Formats: sequence, structure tokens, C-alpha cells
Amino acid sequence: MTSLLRAAGVCYSYAGAEVLHRVDAALAGGEITAIVGPNGSGKSTLVEILAGVRQPTDGRVERRGGVALVVQRARVPQTLPMTVRDAVAMGTWGSRTGRREAAHAVEVALDRVGMADLAGRSLHALSGGQRQRALVAQGIARDAEILLLDEPAAGLDAASRERMREILTIEAACGRAVGWVTHDDEDLAIADRVVHLAHGRRVM
Repeated sequence: MTSLLRAAGVCYSYAGAEVLHRVDAALAGGEITAIVGPNGSGKSTLVEILAGVRQPTDGRVERRGGVALVVQRARVPQTLPMTVRDAVAMGTWGSRTGRREAAHAVEVALDRVGMADLAGRSLHALSGGQRQRALVAQGIARDAEILLLDEPAAGLDAASRERMREILTIEAACGRAVGWVTHDDEDLAIADRVVHLAHGRRVM
């Protein structure tokens, strides 16, 4: 498959400490790449660099397509009234699609994660697993070629983690390049590639 994202020799330092050292990685369309390693190994920093949220101290990242980043348990103030549909629609902000196309993308994303029947419910009334699925739907609605996720299933029960694996498998089958930070060894069963980090270096 064609690589849609490629990182070469990526380094990153913060407050004088080296977080990543010469990391190479490639994400291909139609494939799932698992990014694994112990706490503090630089996984979240790497995915933020791949997404363009952070800039590497050295090295380069090449992207062939748009990027959607799904963060771990994004916080939404309880005082901010927001339905599931509202949250998913945020994924279309800044896109060049028209209003009708954006609305259609939201409905497709809600259906893809199995939350069409909860679209009008308050985001604050959802369970942890449902909220994470809504965040993934937000990334899907962006309709980007590259979907990056930072531990979207962390802290969820076994059924919710399995549902997350099913969703990402479908997204890869649709041709997206999926990069997934995870601590769960069971997630490796659906991965086509694995980037294993230790002490900021790629060891596998």
C-alpha cells in the first residue's frame, strides 16, 4: 500500500531532555499501525508530531493527505451544552466542504461508530465508552486520509475496546491510514505494522 505519512529521523527535545531520538515510521493507506511502548517512551509526543501539532526538533514528516487527530479523553466543560451531533460536527470545522456535505459527513460518522440513535443526547450524559466513540466519530467526520488516535480505548471495558477495534478496522478498510497509540496487547491482532518505542527510540 502507498505510504500516506512518513517520518524520518524524528527527534524531539523538551526542557533540555531528549524525548524522541531519530524515530522512523510510515503509515500506509488501508493499514493500521499500532504505536506501543511503556509509559514515558514518547508515544503521545510522536503521534502529535505525526499530526503536526508539535514540530520535531530534527528530522522530517511528510504527509500525503489531511490528518485527523483523536486525543485521549478530551475534556468538555460541564457548563457547555453540547449534543453528540454537535461534538461530531466539530470535526468538520475548517474543512472546505459545504454545509450540506459537512452535515452528511457527520451523519455518516455517527452511523459508522453506531451512535446515530444517540445523536441528540447530551455529550455529558454518555458513558466513557460512548464518549470515546463520539470523539472517534469527530475524527471520521473530518474525512481525512490519515486518522491518528492517542489511546482512544484507555480505561474502557473489554466490550468497548472490542468495539473500538472494529471501528478502526472499518476505517482502514475504507482506505485510511490509521495510527493508533495503545497499551493493550490485544490491539496488536488488528495491526498491520507496529512501531515499538522505548526511551524515545524505535526498537521494533
